[in-house]
Amino acid sequence: MTVRIEEHAPGVRLLTMDRQERRNALDPKTYRELTNAIRESDDDDAVRVSVLTGAGGVFTSGNDIGSFQDTAGRDGGEAKDLLIALVTARKPIVAAVEGFAVGIGTTMLLHCDLAFAGRGTRFRLPFVPLGLSPEGGSSYLLLQIAGLKRATELLMLGEMFGAEEAAEAGLINRVVEAETALDVALERAVRIADSPAESVTLTKMLLRRPHLDALLETIDVESDHFARRRRSDEAQEAFAAFMKKR
Repeated sequence: MTVRIEEHAPGVRLLTMDRQERRNALDPKTYRELTNAIRESDDDDAVRVSVLTGAGGVFTSGNDIGSFQDTAGRDGGEAKDLLIALVTARKPIVAAVEGFAVGIGTTMLLHCDLAFAGRGTRFRLPFVPLGLSPEGGSSYLLLQIAGLKRATELLMLGEMFGAEEAAEAGLINRVVEAETALDVALERAVRIADSPAESVTLTKMLLRRPHLDALLETIDVESDHFARRRRSDEAQEAFAAFMKKR
């Protein structure tokens, strides 16, 4: 199993991405396990809130580049399924981020209801440098929360940025001391779980409702462009260079 599922407290389920040998990079198997875990938590009456984190002091280094090099028989549907599970979840999801949050590791934070990052965490949206295009609804949501200029900078340049910048851009709620993000996230999750359940789910629905249709449409369009770019010569050359450097 590459996703560990634990019951932290009554109503609070902890989901931990655990491929430490690959900095918790997401391969098709991990995507499927994480998608199923999110959906099962959302359907379980005993769960009121999920906390999402990564093992070994790293949230996730993003998509496993090795799987990107496989152009035969893969359409990237696993990543899209995960994103839709996050977008359509009825119950709150709280993220605890440490180490690195790269690619989809950053864009999935857009769909978490709360997110806390340890000081020193590094973020990156490396789509353009890898010959790809934005994914995860980032071309829509990042524009909404960060503004056009900042969204363009983050998505087009694809540079690494810190937790303070992530907070300023609206990707996370706040920066906390290193190695405390999970403690903070679990504490907030327990508070949510102790609140009236219907009030919590109604609040989430009302906050998300104005953008839901546009966001799902954006994910569809982004996924089509992303799949074509992944198979392009430019992207395949970038993947090969990345794997050689690693």
